[in-house]
Parts: sequence; structure tokens; C-alpha cells
Amino acid sequence: DDETLLHVHSSGEIMDATPSALDGASVSVSVSRKNLEAPPMQLPSYLQVPTFATKEDERVFLKERLALAFRIFAKCGYDEGVAGHITLRDPVRPDCFWVNPFGLHFGLIKASDLILVDHHGTVIEGGPIRALNVAAFAIHSQIHKARPDVLAAAHSHSLYGKAFSSLGRHLDTITQDSCAFYKDHAVYDRFGGVVIAEEEGQNIAEKLGKCKAIILQNHGLLTVGGSVESALWWFVAMERSCHAQLLAEAAAASRGERPVFVGDEEAAFTFKTVGTELAGWFSAKPMFDLMHKKTKGDYKD
Repeated sequence: DDETLLHVHSSGEIMDATPSALDGASVSVSVSRKNLEAPPMQLPSYLQVPTFATKEDERVFLKERLALAFRIFAKCGYDEGVAGHITLRDPVRPDCFWVNPFGLHFGLIKASDLILVDHHGTVIEGGPIRALNVAAFAIHSQIHKARPDVLAAAHSHSLYGKAFSSLGRHLDTITQDSCAFYKDHAVYDRFGGVVIAEEEGQNIAEKLGKCKAIILQNHGLLTVGGSVESALWWFVAMERSCHAQLLAEAAAASRGERPVFVGDEEAAFTFKTVGTELAGWFSAKPMFDLMHKKTKGDYKD
């Protein structure tokens, strides 16, 4: 029977279930396995993205989320000297974006430190350090320009991401988590040095296309999302998927074998659960909640 009762766990996974197995943390929906199109339903409060009375209120909230995202990057060890950046499209002035000031450690960034940059590379306002990373502008300005659906974009020289990028290939769907990127990531298969030219940023944005992530050969990972949370989660998930694939391929090679791939049908089915914008936002929420508690709100103004 193609029609089955499923429930959405707080983990974001859709699982088979009987009514007796459901609990207060689950949302029951009847869906078809053929198209996985669930009927309209009211999401519980913990799955609802905040709304705001004014764009100025939204700006304050989003800047705090961006600052918190940098604290998470620091905790994950994604800092590499002064390299790395996360950008946020400004809700008040959508043609501008907020970014970390050049040279300030991820773990020290507060909302008041962020700088607002227009698409000409001019720092309009921001914290006391108004230094702009040229590479951040060259890449992110072109992505925000080409992708009006993107609220945030994240890039750093994380260890496993840059190691995997040296292979110049796509991620394989060898785990459930890597299915989040099934047919939804690209590879920029050339390296021209530090990205400082607008043309290089345009090329990267063009190669990214409508995908949520791109592997920059000999460089690292870059992810985008419709929220700060999803952009960050896709980066974390891709970094971990790179790590898992490097480990799996090394272990398999020692035995003259290859990792077992997830089938295309199963990967596509899984993508519709773990690869959506809502899944990315919700998957990141626990990390944001935990970092908020650990920092005791120090990331705010």
C-alpha cells in the first residue's frame, strides 16, 4: 500500500508509525510515498519561524542570530586565521548584507560588531572594526545578487571540507545525512587563488545555481539558506558528510572495497525529509539554543 501513516519526530525525520506510537512531540500526517506531498497542516509553535512587526525589529533579531552563528562556528573549530565569513541579507535594505569584520575572531563577535556592506563594497554602518574581507565581498555579493531567495551564506576553511575539496568531486550519498545534498550541491572545479575579483565571484554564483551548497575545489565549502539557521546547518552537515566520506573511503580502500551507496530512489525519498529548508532551520535550532545558553546572551549588543 502506497498510502501510509507517518509522523514527524522533533528530529525532523519522517518515520512509519501506528497511532499508539505517536506522542506529544510528533505531528501525524497521512502522505503518499509516491509524491511525499503532505496535506496542509498547522505546525506546532516550536516549528514556526518568528515573525516581526517591523523590518527594524527583524533586523535586530537576525543580526543576533548571525552573531550566534559565528559563536557556533568558533565552537566547531571552523576558524582558520582570518579566513571565513557568514553573510546576512539586510531586511531593511535588501541590496546590502551584514558580515563579520575582517580580523575579529568568530568566538568574540557580537551583533554590534557586524558591518553592513552594499553591493559596491562600501561599509555603510557597523561596529568599531569596519574592515571588510575582500574575498567575502567578492563571493557573497554575487551570491546575494544572483539568489534573491538566499538570506544567508556561509563559508570557511573547515578541515574536512577543504580536504575533500581537493578531490574536485561531488559528495556521494553513502549516509542518510549526505542525502540532504542529493542532487542539490555543485562543484566549482577550478582554483584561481584567493578570490578577490568580481568575475570569480560571479563564476562561483553561476556554478552554485539553485543549489544549497557548493564545493570550491582546493578551497572549501560554501552553503546558502533561506535563514541564518539553515545556511549554518547545511555547512555543518556538509562538513560532517565530507568527514564521513573520507573515513569510509579510507576504510574501504584498505580492504580493496568501496563504500555502499544509497540508491537513487531512497536518496530522493530521504532528501524530501532531511534536505528541505524547514529541515535545515529546525536541525540547527538545538545548536542555537545551546550556544545561547552557554554564552548567556553575550553575543547580543
